[in-house]
Amino acid sequence: MFPPPDRRPTWKAGERKLIWANGATAQAFSAHDPEALRGPQFDAAWADELAKWKKARSSWDMLQFALRLGRDPRMCVTTTPRNVPVLREILGLSSTVQTHAPTEANRANLALSFLAEVRRRYAGTRLGQQELDGVLLADIEGALWTDDMLQSALVDRAPTLDRVVVAVDPAVSAGKASDACGIVVVGAALQGLVQDWRAYVLADRTVQGGGPLVWAQAAIAAMQEFGADRLVAEVNQGGALVETVLRQVDPLVPYKSLHASRGKSARAEPVAALYEQARVYHLPGLGDLEQQMSQMTPQGFQGGGSPDRVDALVWALHDLIIQPASILQRPRLRML
Repeated sequence: MFPPPDRRPTWKAGERKLIWANGATAQAFSAHDPEALRGPQFDAAWADELAKWKKARSSWDMLQFALRLGRDPRMCVTTTPRNVPVLREILGLSSTVQTHAPTEANRANLALSFLAEVRRRYAGTRLGQQELDGVLLADIEGALWTDDMLQSALVDRAPTLDRVVVAVDPAVSAGKASDACGIVVVGAALQGLVQDWRAYVLADRTVQGGGPLVWAQAAIAAMQEFGADRLVAEVNQGGALVETVLRQVDPLVPYKSLHASRGKSARAEPVAALYEQARVYHLPGLGDLEQQMSQMTPQGFQGGGSPDRVDALVWALHDLIIQPASILQRPRLRML
């Protein structure tokens, strides 16, 4: 039922505002621009499809600071229950009241042919559970990293490390819609036998939307912050340009180029095996990286776009653990 014409709000497109006759206003924001929420203030907010926001964490955080008017500011979140860190945190809050309904609950407003078709295609699948039944799925079927693996990898701090590397998965284009440039910092304790080596993921410094100079500066800054021994980068896309841009920022940066000869999933599987062996640990603050990890399967990345953070993680662990271990464990021949 639509309200009578005299009670309908006016839409001011230039200001992205709905204005009612009694003076009440509602303003629209995009989760692609969290900084736009710095300054405005509200009595209430409605966050739609939060689990699909590309910048969910930063947008959600900024929105909390804006909810500061009235006696009891409230937030309504309506979303498909995708298994993302920010949604899990919200559901875990004591102040959250949760309800959910299947697509069938809205059948009065949907074409019967639509319901029949989506049920035929997706009933009984994990995608159907999420999209049609409103179920929050813990893991993607066949994921290389499960929630249990990632939870058990969490530690408060890292020990003394023998080597630290910053790994870069360069973005091939710049702009808001482009893939991010994955930048992940990983250190390793390499004392004792190879099977005793341990790695610690220290930080995710991934940048989105910037040009080559932006991600090069971010990578060099991460090296300086963590005292890294080397910067490693995949160069399948950028070739010599990657090293050239990095040396514009720091001419003396210790650098190693890496070439991908296998697909992303094939490279990721031996790294996932290290996690299964409890040889890799995560420091706090790696939610975006862990979300990508939980969407990586042997068939490929299931999260849409590129797994830029996972790619950087994989390159770092190959350089720190997998490649050195393979060299030490090769059988040696002696000439008689």
